[in-house]
Amino acid sequence: MHGLIGSMSAAPGRRDDLIAILTAAVSNMPGCLSYIVAKDTKDANTIWITEIWDSQASHDASLSLAAVKKAIAAATPMIAGFGDQVVTTPVGGYGLPAAKPR
Repeated sequence: MHGLIGSMSAAPGRRDDLIAILTAAVSNMPGCLSYIVAKDTKDANTIWITEIWDSQASHDASLSLAAVKKAIAAATPMIAGFGDQVVTTPVGGYGLPAAKPR
């Protein structure tokens, strides 16, 4: 499995608009097991995105989907910047299917 956790800053007053675009574009992404967008409680412009994919290849392929390209184009003017991003290897937990032995 392949995981990503990262933060993004919206232009002032645009956080809810950015969240709407990001959450609308996440259905029908092959290999996506979880895609969570959350508001930062300390900064009115920051959001956090937590993704879990069945593989890095699925994540990489999602960037070429028409719906994802459209969402990126719509969201770009609302993005003020990007914060930290970490790559993880999810191993289990509530709501996550058990990893298959390799």
